[in-house]
Amino acid sequence: MQPKLKSKVRCTDREVGEVTKVIVDPLSHEVSHIVVGGNGAGTLERQVPMAQVETVLEDAVQLRASSTDLERFPLLKRDEFVTIKEVEIAHLEDHLHVEPGEVLVPLPELERNVKRRTFFANFTQAIGVLVALPLAVPVLRYLMKPMYAPLDNRWLKIGNAGKIKTEDVGVQFKYKKKVKEAFMLEAEVDKNVWVLKASPAVLEEVYKGKDMDFHDATGRLLWTNKQNVPYVVYSGKCPHLGCGYKWRGHKVLGKVFLCPCHLSIYNAGGKVLDGPAPRSLDPLPIRVAANGDIEIIDMEFKAGTKAQVRIV
Repeated sequence: MQPKLKSKVRCTDREVGEVTKVIVDPLSHEVSHIVVGGNGAGTLERQVPMAQVETVLEDAVQLRASSTDLERFPLLKRDEFVTIKEVEIAHLEDHLHVEPGEVLVPLPELERNVKRRTFFANFTQAIGVLVALPLAVPVLRYLMKPMYAPLDNRWLKIGNAGKIKTEDVGVQFKYKKKVKEAFMLEAEVDKNVWVLKASPAVLEEVYKGKDMDFHDATGRLLWTNKQNVPYVVYSGKCPHLGCGYKWRGHKVLGKVFLCPCHLSIYNAGGKVLDGPAPRSLDPLPIRVAANGDIEIIDMEFKAGTKAQVRIV
């Protein structure tokens, strides 16, 4: 039985409050913590892991700890969580049986440095830009038309394979790329990809028994990734909405790529395990020199589509 909101919480020596919130693991869909507040806990709310819960009754939760021990559990930092109303988690309702109320999901580390006030302020500014954009597009299109450039198929050095120490583990490579658009000066932008040294099983999942060809806009063959070469590189953008993602270990699914925006989850072979992503992670052309230097052709693909459509 899962703990219900408003259930009384008892320690080994006395009642200390009630369950004010529950925290759910976004990958396993299980309740990982209860939040205890009110009564003996005062106005503070503390996160208590389910491992400290001895029994769960219809209207009460019994803890293994004493009321004194309760103070060693961390205080709830509300800005590190979102409610299930603020984020989409596939199949969560099939696993969650707590009564309606405030159910929290941990905000991934990538997002914790973005304050809510800052986010909404930037969001409001973005809306203003979108409103003004239709007026500016015709002028920009006229100015930029002579400068439209073909897709950039240059090989870029991003680092050395010596950085990768373990098989089937995603390693992020950050690099800078020079870009020039229309009449603007050339500038460097920060980019990243994920590279792994793949086991035969992962290579089979990526290549499905055949080499992978890459073509330019005219259909000319640019490069072929050989299925027996162990290094695989993925675009640093999630195919769902183009957000950044990260490599994460989990006790249930093992090692996975996790996108914090809408919790799309991929395995080492790039396959979608859960979430709204319409396709697998996007592999890129890769070649590895004898000294371990890694080069790629930097490509970006349209987000939100099942088909892989190159846009940059």
